[in-house]
Amino acid sequence: MASSNPAPAEAYAAARSRAARPRLAEFATDLPFELDGFQHTACSALEDGHGVLVCAPTGAGKTVVGEFAVHLALAQGLKCFYTTPIKALSNQKYADLVERHGAEAVGLLTGDTVVNGDAQVVVMTTEVLRNMIYAGSRQLEQLGFVVMDEVHYLADRFRGAVWEEVILQLPEHVALVSLSATVSNAEEFGDWLVTVRGDTTVVVDEHRPVPLWQHMMVGSRLLDLFAGEDAAGELQVDPDLVRYTRDLDRQSAVWDRGRGRGSRGGGNGRSSTRFRPPSRTTVIDRLDRNGLLPAITFVFSRAGCDAAVGQCVRSGLRLTTEEEALEIRRTVERRTADLPQGDLAVLGYWEWLEALERGIAAHHAGMLPAFKETVEELFVRGLVRAVFATETLALGINMPARTVVLERLVKFNGEAHAELTPGEYTQLTGRAGRRGIDVEGHAVVVWQPGVDPVQVAGLASRRTYPLRSSFRPGYNMAVNLVGRLGTEAARELLEQSFGQFQADRSVVGLARRIERNTEALAGYDESMHCHLGDFAEYAALRRQVGEREKALSRQGVEDSREAAADSLRSLRPGDVIAVPGGRRAGLAVVLDPGLDKDADPRPLVLSEDRWAGRLSPADFPTPVEPLGRMRLPRRVDHRTPSVRRDLASSLRNTGIVAPATPRRRSRGGNVDDPELATMRRALRAHPCHGCDDREAHARWADRYARLERETEQLRQKVRATTHSLARAFDRIRSLLGERGYLDGDEITEHGERLARLWGESDLLTAECLRHGIWEGLEPPELAAVVSALVYESRRDNGQMPRVPSGAVSEALTSTVRLWAELEGDERRHRVDRTREPDLGFAWPIHRWARGESLSVVLTAAEQNGAELSAGDFVRWCRQVLDLLDQIAGVMGRSSGVGRAAAQAGTAIRRGVVAVGTV
Repeated sequence: MASSNPAPAEAYAAARSRAARPRLAEFATDLPFELDGFQHTACSALEDGHGVLVCAPTGAGKTVVGEFAVHLALAQGLKCFYTTPIKALSNQKYADLVERHGAEAVGLLTGDTVVNGDAQVVVMTTEVLRNMIYAGSRQLEQLGFVVMDEVHYLADRFRGAVWEEVILQLPEHVALVSLSATVSNAEEFGDWLVTVRGDTTVVVDEHRPVPLWQHMMVGSRLLDLFAGEDAAGELQVDPDLVRYTRDLDRQSAVWDRGRGRGSRGGGNGRSSTRFRPPSRTTVIDRLDRNGLLPAITFVFSRAGCDAAVGQCVRSGLRLTTEEEALEIRRTVERRTADLPQGDLAVLGYWEWLEALERGIAAHHAGMLPAFKETVEELFVRGLVRAVFATETLALGINMPARTVVLERLVKFNGEAHAELTPGEYTQLTGRAGRRGIDVEGHAVVVWQPGVDPVQVAGLASRRTYPLRSSFRPGYNMAVNLVGRLGTEAARELLEQSFGQFQADRSVVGLARRIERNTEALAGYDESMHCHLGDFAEYAALRRQVGEREKALSRQGVEDSREAAADSLRSLRPGDVIAVPGGRRAGLAVVLDPGLDKDADPRPLVLSEDRWAGRLSPADFPTPVEPLGRMRLPRRVDHRTPSVRRDLASSLRNTGIVAPATPRRRSRGGNVDDPELATMRRALRAHPCHGCDDREAHARWADRYARLERETEQLRQKVRATTHSLARAFDRIRSLLGERGYLDGDEITEHGERLARLWGESDLLTAECLRHGIWEGLEPPELAAVVSALVYESRRDNGQMPRVPSGAVSEALTSTVRLWAELEGDERRHRVDRTREPDLGFAWPIHRWARGESLSVVLTAAEQNGAELSAGDFVRWCRQVLDLLDQIAGVMGRSSGVGRAAAQAGTAIRRGVVAVGTV
């Protein structure tokens, strides 16, 4: 029997490694599993004093490296900040670290939550760390490590810039631990980190610790997507699956055509049964019978998630035992104990609880935070086995499943319905397979007519998820950078951003193309050399002649069109004209001149073959002249066939004959144009005009001209890309200087205020405070007005939302007027424009701040055209609270606006809004 003990050489190497890295050995001893290769490599680099970038699939265990950074910080007496992109992930990581290291050692900062903020290890959202850097917080002292979980979030177009701000401005001595999903340009990102942070070890691992099997559910059948690998190791789509789905596609098309013709009865009945995708209940039941639960089904719609839960409950589906249902109820009661009893009905609590006790739940941003967190806990514990979720669940929340189901491969991206990218598919299906629990994970795509298994295979087998910087300087960033560094140093910092790094790398490719084109141009120049003279000069003359001829031709066409339009304006009912060409060529009588003072005339005519319709100047290459007249009835209804027939007969009986051949369109002014004549004489007089190889030279000259134009376009692109962020920063500084926030390298009093305001509408907020348009507002009124700067309607219903009259209405009008003035300046300076204030949340937040009940507030919002879920209401309340807290901090309690902001915050923090998320 073979011994499991390592060979002496291996044991010696392991002992040396433990001695060289005692902290890692100590950390690994406490783990319930052995470190994977990539984890060991990254942790070793960290203990050796390097920064690390770890790119690995979801569920591979990247966070172990972040937890080792925490271990190192505690062992070395240093601080560690663990940053995440979303509060829910911060809360989850805080709970994990408290369980491991104790509540005294770990703190939490998420903007609206502060727990033990001076602890040695603090979990926070990335924005909190950015704000601390700009404020010069003393909490940055003794900081040794910063973990940036989900660092690929820097590609987010709304918030991604924050990650780069932090990376660029952290003190040099701080070790940065960057944890990312698998991206296809990890090396490029690592190169940038080395440039701005110094020595950084890049660790990329694409191996999934739990293998993922791909399936398609066609009807009630669960079929494998792949049939194995070919000789080259490439995955092959199952040919039986392809044949089966194509047969169903054809049957579905037959059904659609039959429906289009209408049912006539009889026949063989093949077109009467259309394929229907399996119901959600069928899918879950099939997965349950195959032992593939727990499962997350991605629906891409909040309403769809809730509807799916309702369908499963109504069908009688139950995935839990009586004991599990009791445990679920106990967990729910513990998790929701702080919710006001009077709000439970409007929150849909009882329906939610019934579904949970059956092991079924939804998970989306419209849910109350307490509800979402309860679902997460129950799912992780295996008590909830079927979750219907939107894609927001894929953003880092620790909810692995055995199976992931995709109902559709199309989702709404905020602007239009778009197909999933390979990166999105990988991110969503990455949830499948629980490490340490499942031997394998499963991804299931529900087949529908039109879905090609080959297309699904392309999504499943490619790993193209490039990380693209979304970094753009903003107003708050500009004043903070100028204040901390000065203008020149700030410009240099922006030049070091990942955004500029990628832009400059793209310029390298463009520069190579320009270089190749320049070499080719030299060859073209040699090929068009003429012994009689300068052929480039002759070619330029030829181009000038050609351009002049085209211009004159266009002018001739335009003149002819205008002449035809003028002639059509003179037509009268009863005029007989000749339509010169096309399908309607021949005689026609004018029924209505079709005059329009703002557009070309479009006369209504009836032709000899009974066609009635409108013509335009485009139908007449030359002016039209009446050939005669015929009498028309007082009232002509050209839509009646008998009327058209009688009029066409009368037209043929007039004896008027159409011209045999239409007059040819004139050649315009080419012949008589003196400028063109001069050019042609110069062309003929040029020495190269008499060259025997003139046309061969001309062909090379044409190629030269085309390539020269392309090269100039490339040069313009290079000029636009190089230093693009610094130029955008300069434009922002110019606008801020005009408005009194910057004075050269100095920040003004108003600029100091702007430096402490964070958000999408930071400058508009500062302008409102500066101009005093919120002075004198009561706390509920201020909350209503401030909401317009953070709220964003999910859909535009086309109606103007009602707002409280009086002071609120006047303040909102002044706010919108200030926004319009600011947007005008932004257009002039060519900077990104501030979003228009959205008044849709003013009534709900005003009523809530006045103390009205949740049911009254939500009902009033629906009547006002802003239907809100309880979760949405709480989320927007917290965003309003965030801005109110900023205003209170900036203005101080001594000012009326500052006091009103603080009081409004107190009034809003009640009921479901006040229920903690920790």
